[in-house]
Amino acid sequence: MIRHDTEKGGVSVNSNVYTNIAGIAATNCFGVKGMAVRSMTDGLVHLLRREAMSKGVLVTFHDDHSISIDLHIVVDHGVNVAAVCESIIAEVRYVVQQQTSTEVRMVNVFVDSITTD
Repeated sequence: MIRHDTEKGGVSVNSNVYTNIAGIAATNCFGVKGMAVRSMTDGLVHLLRREAMSKGVLVTFHDDHSISIDLHIVVDHGVNVAAVCESIIAEVRYVVQQQTSTEVRMVNVFVDSITTD
């Protein structure tokens, strides 16, 4: 949790806020099918429904009040994966910083699967 203090008071931002904002920003990018999670029982990658997409996002808090974000995604077949990942990094960084006033130190994108449908 990160706390932003002003002369009028303070605001604490929970990790769930960051995961939801980052997940929505990432899935709105072209070529992204959705967020992914690897099953602990069978090791397979599963596409997450919209209401559970925060499971595909990991937020790490740093001592300097910045955050790092790890995203696990599924991309559409036939897209340029490097271009999609660059777009996601830029979009997630911009949206999270704009909506929370928190510095995003790093955004890591892990492409866990490519869908063919």
